[in-house]
Amino acid sequence: MSDLIKTFFGSAAYAVAGVSNNREKYGNKVFRCLLSHYTKVYPIHPVATEIENISCFKSLLDLPENVESLSIITPPAITEKLVDEAYKKGIKNIWMQPGAESQIAIEKCDEYGINVIAGGPCILVKLGWFNH
Repeated sequence: MSDLIKTFFGSAAYAVAGVSNNREKYGNKVFRCLLSHYTKVYPIHPVATEIENISCFKSLLDLPENVESLSIITPPAITEKLVDEAYKKGIKNIWMQPGAESQIAIEKCDEYGINVIAGGPCILVKLGWFNH
């Protein structure tokens, strides 16, 4: 496992942006996967009030202070905005799931000093949860 991924998994708490209540969508699968491995995982959704019986946060800025790692499963233009919010919040690690990344978002992470995983593995594969 790469050092970037080890650092990502060293967080006290996690957040997932791009999560929904649809269990067939990757955002929900990533959220449930992280929940199966870690106790503190928070869903980010601008409208939903809860996902998988856990209260949603409307913005990254509303998250508890102990969230250091964020998984993003959104269109690239949204990812770029989320990177800015993550920086303001003090999030240290971002895993852009395949399809969520953009060169602009990656460059912003580099500029902000955020550990970024992009253009590579899906978290579901790394945690052995791909067929759920």
